[in-house]
Amino acid sequence: MSQSGRELDIQAYRIDREPFYAEVRGEVGLFTIAAKSKMPVMLKGPTGCGKTRFVQHMAHKLGRPLITVACHEDLTASDLVGRYLLKGQETVWADGPLTIGVKHGAIVYLDEVVEARKDTTVIIHPLSDDRRVLPIEKKGQIVEAADDFMLVISYNPGYQSVLKDLKQSTKQRFMAIEFDYPSPAVETTVVEREAGVSREIAEKLVKLGGKVRNLKNHGLEEGVSTRLLIYAGTLIRQGVAPAQACDVAIARPITDDADMQRSILELVKAIF
Repeated sequence: MSQSGRELDIQAYRIDREPFYAEVRGEVGLFTIAAKSKMPVMLKGPTGCGKTRFVQHMAHKLGRPLITVACHEDLTASDLVGRYLLKGQETVWADGPLTIGVKHGAIVYLDEVVEARKDTTVIIHPLSDDRRVLPIEKKGQIVEAADDFMLVISYNPGYQSVLKDLKQSTKQRFMAIEFDYPSPAVETTVVEREAGVSREIAEKLVKLGGKVRNLKNHGLEEGVSTRLLIYAGTLIRQGVAPAQACDVAIARPITDDADMQRSILELVKAIF
C-alpha cells in the first residue's frame, strides 16, 4: 500500500466532532500530562461510567487518532499485531490495530483488557515501559512507537473474578485514573444533554440511579450505569411512559431476578 493509502487509513480513526464529556475530578489534566510524557494510562471503574467517552474526548482534544479494541476471550496476539493473509496468489502481511497505532502515533485503547487471552497482555509490556517497542515475531521485526503513540487500557476491578484480574507486572506499568459514577449534579447534566430530556426528567433519572446503586449491597451485582440512564431518558423523550422506559432500559438489563426488578419498578413509581 502506498504512503497516501496508509495515511488515508489512519485518518479514518480521527474523531471529527468533539464528544461531550463532563470532567469529574481532574482526569483531563492528568491524561494530557500522561500523553505529553509518553506515559501509558489505565482507566479503572464500573461499566458505563464514562471511560470510553473520556478516551474519545481526549483523542479529539489532543488531535490524535483513536483505535479502540473491545477485548474478549478469543482475542489473540495476532489479532492485535497482525498476520499474513492470502491475497490472490501471494501472501501479504496485514498490520493489526495495535501495530497501526504504534506506527502512526494513535491512541490505542484496549477496552476491558482482562477479557483478552493472557498472551495478548504480554505483548503490550514492551510498549508500556521506557522501551516503547512492539516486537512482531512473525516478521522478525521490532517496531519503535511513534512519538504520539499512547497505550490506554481499561478494566472494571469490582466486576472481575480473581482468575481474570490483571497481573501486578502489568498494572505497575501504567498510571491509573480511577473512575466512578459522577456526582448527581454532573450526571444530571450528562443525562439531560445526551438523552435530550428536560432537567426535571434528568434529575429524576439520576435520583433513580442513586437509589438503584444502593441496592448493590442487597443482591444486585452491578449498579445502573450512566449509559442506561441515558437510554431510559431517550425512550422517555420519544414518548415511552417512564415506568416502561425504566423497566426495559434499567431494571431488565441489570438483573434477571424478578423480585429485584419489582423493587426497582417500585422506586420508579415513587420517583415518577
